[in-house]
Amino acid sequence: MSEDARRFAPAVARNKAAITEVLARHLPPSGLVLEIASGSGEHALHFAEHFPALTFQPTDPDAAALASIAAWRAEAALANLLPPLMLDVMADSWSVPRADAVVCINMIHIAPWGATAALMQGAARILPPNGLLFLYGPFKQGGAHTAPSNAEFDASLRSQDASWGVRDLEAVAHHASAAGFAAPKVEAMPANNLSVIFRRLP
Repeated sequence: MSEDARRFAPAVARNKAAITEVLARHLPPSGLVLEIASGSGEHALHFAEHFPALTFQPTDPDAAALASIAAWRAEAALANLLPPLMLDVMADSWSVPRADAVVCINMIHIAPWGATAALMQGAARILPPNGLLFLYGPFKQGGAHTAPSNAEFDASLRSQDASWGVRDLEAVAHHASAAGFAAPKVEAMPANNLSVIFRRLP
């Protein structure tokens, strides 16, 4: 029997319903949704199931993650879930030349700070005017953590890699503005996370 390549991310089971509820209010009615750093692939699968009029393109820079996404996709056999693509957010050009929305969940705190600016610039290149860039994860606001658990999480991240860490929402929004996005709409989420909704300016 071949080895099961599927990965299971416990956080997905906890947050997918809440994220889906927010996305339902902000995703376009149809078109292509690019997911950056899809990880296990469970979010892409869940969204494809819940938004059948949209097409989802999962991506990741990691080979094991791509194998997991492909395995989940093969099991689900959903016509609107495309085969995963390798995508490095830091690259000058992305493997997906255009999209109607970009979704990025729990990436920017486990990547170097430069990845945040690269994400904004890349999303601005491929999105149409008013196109959605959706971020989800823990953030600092006003330079402070929103909960003691986020401060502990930040310390844990930085102990693993000094270039990681919970980011300041205002600094993230500054990079977004520089890339051509409007000021974000922010929605509080369970477990002291935030949904951050950016729209590309005309």
